[in-house]
Amino acid sequence: MNFLTEATTLDAAKILIVDDEKFVRRTISRVLSSEGFATFEASNGPDALRMAQEQSFDLMLLDIVMDGMDGFQVIRTLRDLGILLPVFVLSGRQADNDKILALGIGADDYITKPFSLSVLRARVNTQLRKAESLQAHTSASVYKKGCYEFNFERMIFLVDGQEIELSKTEQRLLRLLVQNEGINLRRDFLLDRVWNDSAEFVDANALSVSVKRLRDKLGTPDSIKTVYGIGYRFE
Repeated sequence: MNFLTEATTLDAAKILIVDDEKFVRRTISRVLSSEGFATFEASNGPDALRMAQEQSFDLMLLDIVMDGMDGFQVIRTLRDLGILLPVFVLSGRQADNDKILALGIGADDYITKPFSLSVLRARVNTQLRKAESLQAHTSASVYKKGCYEFNFERMIFLVDGQEIELSKTEQRLLRLLVQNEGINLRRDFLLDRVWNDSAEFVDANALSVSVKRLRDKLGTPDSIKTVYGIGYRFE
């Protein structure tokens, strides 16, 4: 979720529905459209990825079992591309392993079929309100929440009102984490964005060391969660 200067209203939200069953897509689209959302449809993974790269969506509702590219591959590709679009999995697969895998690779929620449309509508509204709340305490260069106040433009970083000093690398890492609060960020994505074109020459431990230093300086180690096998998440 990027820093925004204007809050996105719920009724303006754009939702991409990805399912190879036309009836499912149309039913969900009809329900969400009646709530004032702008809905878009894709019948397969490649089309969903193309659409997600061509325009910005506020949420993707994604089936797992599809011909060709399944939902897991779609999520992995989105995150590899650095597209941090929130993803709700809608799947008939109810095994805990499938849920753990989907959430572990970057999905934000997992809803099993058959599901109540009223429950889906409520979960969608909750996700969009969460995004709206995040935008409410952020601006293009300032992040404020709890004991934190970070001004990236002026390079002033306060914890409980006390200024801390961050290196350029730590500043870039912190900005990426807070811009995407609550989202699992992959290690390779962070390496690429923090160290830019030199990422392939960076020592494998550089990210771990930078995260540890940042945690120490913030004074609240639990604010940067380690997502084992994936990367990190800011909360």
